Amino acid sequence: MVKTIEIVGLGAGELEQLPLGVYRKLINTELVYLRTKEHPVVSALQQEGMNYRSFDEVYKKNEQFEAVYQEIVKTLLDQANSENVIYAVPGHPLVAERTVQILLEEAPKQGIEIKVGGGQSFIDALFASVKVDPIEGFQLLDGTSISSNQLQMDQHIIISQVYDQFVASDVKLVLMEKYPDDYEVVIVTAAGSENEIIQKVPLYELDRNMSVNNLTSVYVPPVKVESTLWKNFAKFREIIAILRGPNGCPWDKKQTHESLKKYLIEESYEVIDAIDSGDIDHLVEELGDVLLQVMLHAQIGEDEGFFTIDDVIEGISAKMVRRHPHVFGEGKADSAEEVVQNWQEIKRQEKGDAPPESILDGVSLALPNLLQAYELQKKAAKVGFDWQEIGPALEKVKEELKEFIAELDGTDAGLTKARLEYGDLLFAFVNVARFLDMNPEESLFAANQKFIRRFRYIEEKVNKSGRPFKDFTLEELDRLWDEAKLTGL
Repeated sequence: MVKTIEIVGLGAGELEQLPLGVYRKLINTELVYLRTKEHPVVSALQQEGMNYRSFDEVYKKNEQFEAVYQEIVKTLLDQANSENVIYAVPGHPLVAERTVQILLEEAPKQGIEIKVGGGQSFIDALFASVKVDPIEGFQLLDGTSISSNQLQMDQHIIISQVYDQFVASDVKLVLMEKYPDDYEVVIVTAAGSENEIIQKVPLYELDRNMSVNNLTSVYVPPVKVESTLWKNFAKFREIIAILRGPNGCPWDKKQTHESLKKYLIEESYEVIDAIDSGDIDHLVEELGDVLLQVMLHAQIGEDEGFFTIDDVIEGISAKMVRRHPHVFGEGKADSAEEVVQNWQEIKRQEKGDAPPESILDGVSLALPNLLQAYELQKKAAKVGFDWQEIGPALEKVKEELKEFIAELDGTDAGLTKARLEYGDLLFAFVNVARFLDMNPEESLFAANQKFIRRFRYIEEKVNKSGRPFKDFTLEELDRLWDEAKLTGL
């Protein structure tokens, strides 16, 4: 005998909405298994003679929905080994029914056939209730597992499974990540039935509604105000495409990968400045400027037919998964150092087993020169070309300083050699920074910013004096510099 579980839908509302075949099956079956008896049609069916067993008790003893669903499925599969089972769920079996999906996956493994019967989906009733046409595009989301990155704000959104105020609160908080706090949403309970309740509320009041129950869904209308969509990546991508489009900005249309290089460097340093200043708002702004540079390069790639931002995202996503096997696979790494070692080994395997032409390969020539010197020294240190302590590194700085001073003899030949010695001096200082685990580029950047702050203090004082800069002696300006230091600048 073929073992079967037949799944039918209880529809969205009342008895009159049930298909005749489903009604007869429910009435004539010896025992119907219900996911929940909390549905408007159940009491009417009971009066018509339906016998049932519900799984409502399973909800009460499990804290997580997934545990509830797994227990329901196990019970049904066990029962199907001794009898054919009729399992009834709210709405339509294939709409927002997690237990049905688990049954479809697990039953064949046990030789149990799943039959899916009819039933009116709550979606039909809900769209009728809020009077919108789904052809405009809509999303159906589960309120028990919703996340902000799912939200397509330019579409109709239905959020089901809003069982209680706890789920409603979670839904509210997720929506408020993208929508204004006072955005109007619609709470629909028992859609399509005589007990239907429709309430329009501002988003911040979503979890204050006492009528929320297992028949409640939330309808979120599409966003029509342009600025509300600015949090969406898709909208940002559209803005960049418009700027580069036929009717876009002359400056943006003129840019190339080459012309934008300097801006990417500048914006990256602005991010570092924001981090150093501890100004979060400034950091948000500057990270946006870096993202703008990435998007402009990606749009140029798309305009030229070579690549899109999707290719960029796919590439980095794949790399992150490949190089973090301890997170996404079976690898192991118990410390940050192990992570770096694994990363380098995976990187080597990806690039093939052919040895590099030089140990220094991989240090980009496009790096700022202080940072490039730092990376070159790190590469050489890995094979032992390095002092074991800071003392010799400091002596090397003194040696290079003497050689630099010695070449400053006032001759053209001496100046030429001094330029080379000055480079050696900087290189030696970078080595000292490396021993102290300092990034020389960041240190110089910080020094530049400090100079800017103090010099602007001097400018402010000079401007307030009413005297031109040229009337101030160096000693007076030095005193103002010392004042700036005392203020903490």
